[in-house]
Amino acid sequence: MSSREQLSDFLASVERRAFKQAAYAVRDDHAALDIVQDSMIKLAEKYGDKAAAEFPMLFQRILQNTIRDHYRRLKVRTLWTTLFSSLAPRHEEQEQDPLDTLQDKTNPSQPLQPDASLEQAQLLAALEEALIALPTRQREAFLLRYWEDLNTAETASVMGCSEGSVKQHCSRATHALAERLKRKGISLQNEE
Repeated sequence: MSSREQLSDFLASVERRAFKQAAYAVRDDHAALDIVQDSMIKLAEKYGDKAAAEFPMLFQRILQNTIRDHYRRLKVRTLWTTLFSSLAPRHEEQEQDPLDTLQDKTNPSQPLQPDASLEQAQLLAALEEALIALPTRQREAFLLRYWEDLNTAETASVMGCSEGSVKQHCSRATHALAERLKRKGISLQNEE
């Protein structure tokens, strides 16, 4: 059994990365924040008494399910909005660019030189753009494996698929990212 402090420490350690993961998935910062908060509440309410070692897997599963629920609700809402759209005038809202939130000003490893800082920002923007362009399952597998550092079995458990599917999604995502970055003139270190 875990203590309240262990649960609190876990949630504090995972909140930033979970937000970025949700933001990549839904491309809306406000919705991503709601998704992360809902996921944290569900973990605390339903699984707060579990062992602290189980929190990462449980939280990732809850987060992915909450993202899927968001899309289901959005689909239903869009259906009704489409049906009644002819009754109201259309007003397009200005969208927020998720790339604006990528630059992390609190990162101590960020270069201090302006040219290096600009280069890093451009590289991160290109990487985030490439991640967003990936199909949903490939992005999910890639982020869980390489960002959340889950092994293949844990990733398969979170995604609800086989380990072979995880490997296939990760391989396709890696190749797609490399190709997209290569087209932008960004070469990978292991390429010669």
